[in-house]
Amino acid sequence: MRLRSLLYVPASSERFIAKAHERGADAIVLDLEDSVADGDKQAARAGLAQSVPLAGRSGAKVFVRINAEPDWQKADAEAACRAGAFGLFIAKARSPEQVCAVAEHLAPTERKLGREPLVFVALLEDAGAVLDARSIAACQRVLGLVAGGEDIATSMGAEPLPEVLRLPKLLVHFAAKAEGKLSFGTLTTVADYQQRDALEAAAREASRHGFDGATCIHPSAVPIMNAAFSPSQEKVAWARAVLDAAAGAAAEGRGAFLVGDRMVDAPIIERARRILQKID
Repeated sequence: MRLRSLLYVPASSERFIAKAHERGADAIVLDLEDSVADGDKQAARAGLAQSVPLAGRSGAKVFVRINAEPDWQKADAEAACRAGAFGLFIAKARSPEQVCAVAEHLAPTERKLGREPLVFVALLEDAGAVLDARSIAACQRVLGLVAGGEDIATSMGAEPLPEVLRLPKLLVHFAAKAEGKLSFGTLTTVADYQQRDALEAAAREASRHGFDGATCIHPSAVPIMNAAFSPSQEKVAWARAVLDAAAGAAAEGRGAFLVGDRMVDAPIIERARRILQKID
């Protein structure tokens, strides 16, 4: 599944929802949490029945970011389920038990509706969650992880500077990959989205580290993420050359061989396969 760009859209904004499908994002995240005032949350939740299909009409996967407060969380999750959302962004995910509790709450409704289970993207937003990241990633429904840089920094009494965020974000990334899950984000803060050059550099760096995509808090970030998390023409050409050479080497009974002046063996062949999977 290719999820290079995941665009947050306030679930309370009819104007933004109406244009969400035009932004080119691989996923739309209808937000019931931080971008919606407390007094508007109930109406935004009730509006998911209309906003989910509107946001997904160009083929983007539609997620709903749900609130962390237990009563709101359950109501948000159930409304997203009934509206046909593909998945949930679970804000302030702190433990695997918390994530499993959301799944258990949804299961009867999903069975009644005869729909596929929602998948989860867990947002890890404090130091404790970072240290429990692999256990959270191991939960069956978890598709991927996101490290919330601003919140993590706040939880530690730190400033959200690149040198501060790098370690916790990489720890969450390693945890996701250790469990075979997707990893979303950059190693910097998303708050600097207006600095285009810096955002492009951060996205390319994240791609080199193996991140699969990143969330976007403004539509202008979508094409940047789509480009950064797509393989370049040069990488695609290299991957095809590797697989062509691998086929020839296998026919001759050789497990290692040269492509240009570089030795190629099993892990490099697998890397080439993964590059080509990203363009399918």
